[in-house]
Amino acid sequence: MSGVEGAQVREALAAAVAAVGGQERAGQVDMAEAVATAIARSQHLLVQAGTGTGKSLGYLVPALLHDQRVVVATATLALQHQLVERDIPRLMEALKDRDDVDTSFAVLKGRSNYACLHRVREGVPDDQGSLVDLPEGSMGAKVLELREWVESEAESGGTGERDGAPRHTDKEWRQVSVSARECVGAARCPFGAECFAELAKERAQRSHLVVTNHSLLAIDAIEQIPMIPDYDVVVVDEAHELTARVTQAATDELWAADVERAAKRSVRHVEGDEADDLTDAAEALRDAVTVAEPGRIDRLPQDLSDALELVRDAARACASAFPRSSGDEPDAAMSQAKASVQELFATAERMAALGESDVLWRTEGTERMPPRLCIAPLQVWGQLRDKLLAEKTAVMTSATLKLGGDFTAVATSVGLKPSEQVAVGTDGPDTRPSGADADGSPEGHDEAQPWVGLDVGSPFDYGKQAIRYVARHLPPPGRDGLGRPQLDEIAELIDAADGRTLGLFSSRRAADAAAEAMRERLPHLTTLAQGDAQLPELARQFTDDPHTVLFGTLGLWQGLDVPGETCQLVIIDRIPFPRPDDPLLSARQRAVQAAGGNGFMQVAATHAALLLAQGTGRLIRTSSDRGVVAVLDPRLATARYGSFLAASLPPMWPTTDPTVVRQALARLAAG
Repeated sequence: MSGVEGAQVREALAAAVAAVGGQERAGQVDMAEAVATAIARSQHLLVQAGTGTGKSLGYLVPALLHDQRVVVATATLALQHQLVERDIPRLMEALKDRDDVDTSFAVLKGRSNYACLHRVREGVPDDQGSLVDLPEGSMGAKVLELREWVESEAESGGTGERDGAPRHTDKEWRQVSVSARECVGAARCPFGAECFAELAKERAQRSHLVVTNHSLLAIDAIEQIPMIPDYDVVVVDEAHELTARVTQAATDELWAADVERAAKRSVRHVEGDEADDLTDAAEALRDAVTVAEPGRIDRLPQDLSDALELVRDAARACASAFPRSSGDEPDAAMSQAKASVQELFATAERMAALGESDVLWRTEGTERMPPRLCIAPLQVWGQLRDKLLAEKTAVMTSATLKLGGDFTAVATSVGLKPSEQVAVGTDGPDTRPSGADADGSPEGHDEAQPWVGLDVGSPFDYGKQAIRYVARHLPPPGRDGLGRPQLDEIAELIDAADGRTLGLFSSRRAADAAAEAMRERLPHLTTLAQGDAQLPELARQFTDDPHTVLFGTLGLWQGLDVPGETCQLVIIDRIPFPRPDDPLLSARQRAVQAAGGNGFMQVAATHAALLLAQGTGRLIRTSSDRGVVAVLDPRLATARYGSFLAASLPPMWPTTDPTVVRQALARLAAG
């Protein structure tokens, strides 16, 4: 970066930091300058920025200084709300008088996240009958409440976004919204001029900065469905989640009830037997799925193959039997019914073909959810590289991008595959060969995408603020869950900490077992378990009383922010390797093995390293936090892969001595 560019970024950043009442940090300045350089050079950048770095301003300031539109994509609603409600408005206010900054911004989500005025005013909710005069608390009453809210939003110029709606379920929201495929189109809709989704797109068209999510980014870039106005640069925050979110967006599901529902919606619109044939196909699919074994399906059994082909052919015939729309007035019910049939056809066709690039599996099924078929891409790096990274400049940032000590694992998973990578970190420039591809394909396949990795460090002194304790004396975890040695260790640690504990477990069964045991052993403390209440309520209870213990699974590993004395001990029951029967990750691991790579290290260990880093990150959230991360799995200290996992974690002071740890916790609890 030239001196003028550097001075421009530093000046704007200083103004922004002052406006939000913060304190400028060295890492934040380094990040802002690196982002500006990457944008100027059209070079991809990976930035690891620890909690407390102020990374949002680190990328927002250079994004606003850029002379073309920039998209910011997040993985979670929580971060999106933080950006839209707090960070961006404060930043815009700080920079509004600068001639070199366009302070316009907008939020853009998928169409189903907005209420549909046509559905509310003219559509008939499926399979619900009349919604009038139903008892309060029923689904009908809730949908009526949502409809009133929608009309209020329309009158007041609101956004109609789902996040602002009265509390509701997914099923209830579907009665006031439509998918992109079901939409009749703004040009043909009598309410097109008022459409919340269309107004959001118009705001985005007029804005310099567009905030969206990973899924919409994937649909726009990878599926080539235009959702986002043309842009030059994309900033991917929470980038460690990108491949999972893109995979999720490209995953399709199919079960008999969906086929039956599509047939029922179609019967009033087609004159022949096509809807009845679709109903018959649903029954065949139900029978075939019921007898199929749960788990990954490498080769389709004949009965399942026949059932999928039956659904595919019946859906194709049914979609073709719909009459053409006539006149200017759209038939919304017919458009939506046909769209559901077309979606069935596409999914059944994909499953029946079962190409090498897809993974198909049958779920276990529960009392509330019958077994279903799912299909997902084996890998997504190729699509990300060819359809996003080849076209746009990408800045990817997160607190956890360096796994095993470098950026290779994350970089290859998103399609950054240069012959050499340049990693600029706290130890200075370092050039090393890139790693093997996450799916086992040949390294350097097709065109390389050059990139730079930067670790701006953390404002926290982990060596003084935190202890990483590995209970080396415990037996390795077994398949039977927590044993007495693990429960004894948990009780002793929590007792020393006098509560103040977040327990992160690899399974719901383990979390519940630990909670039950602690309620018996430590009755003077309050023990909460995920599922006892909604997560926001559990977090509030945990924050309000330091003598509280909260146990849970994945939602707590990544989604909980509880700074202060509330959380001085984080317990991790075992290294979070994926389950051996995980259909998608086991298929990716096998693909790496088939290509001559180390499937365990490149898939399973990388997955575990990312979750461990996220879980460990729950402890230190501010510069005044102190505490212990206790890992009850001795393999972190004894196994060969332990060093790879440890290198992925914050540099806390390490120990395997339980006495030292209990004494440290007792001192913290005493204040």
